[in-house]
Amino acid sequence: MKRFWFQLSFWVCVVASLAGLLLAAPTRVPVYAQAAATNTLGGPSPYITVTYIEPINVRSGPSTVFYPVIGQLPVGATAPAIGTDPSHTWIEISYPSAPESVGWIYATNVTLTGTVQIVEPPPTATPLATATIDPTLAAAFDIQPSPTRLPTFTPPASTLAIPTFSNTAAGAGGFPMGMLIIVIAISGALVLVVSLFVRR
Repeated sequence: MKRFWFQLSFWVCVVASLAGLLLAAPTRVPVYAQAAATNTLGGPSPYITVTYIEPINVRSGPSTVFYPVIGQLPVGATAPAIGTDPSHTWIEISYPSAPESVGWIYATNVTLTGTVQIVEPPPTATPLATATIDPTLAAAFDIQPSPTRLPTFTPPASTLAIPTFSNTAAGAGGFPMGMLIIVIAISGALVLVVSLFVRR
């Protein structure tokens, strides 16, 4: 019985040791190394390294408007550089998954090692989107000012009629009204004075 437990313990230790060795062994990751290419002058070919904080787009030509995205390069990736546009804004790289095995990347997002020659960009493609305006929507905002007729000036008549007024303040004859009022006021004053003296 003791021998059985001894053998069982021995084999458990052996299995545990083998499992520990397998788990502790470093995992082998296949690395596909690429031999350094050489240019026509005999030196190492130029290449780019992605230094942007995010993966960058690879386009079929040097423009974000006229050329579509054909792939991406992750951060730290490298690719052989072929050339640059005349303004040195875009770099042409070797991109095997592209239709013509080349792509274009924005130069600000990468670091160029080596010197590349200026190459002509591919023919301008059709824009990705053509701006179209809905005629019905455009008509809704096409507000035309309604023509209004300006007021016309009517010149006055050639002869201006000036009205004349007759002075009716002074009568042609008779007793003047002002004199009558003065006489009545004086008479009233005399009556008032007399009444005051009579009361005393």
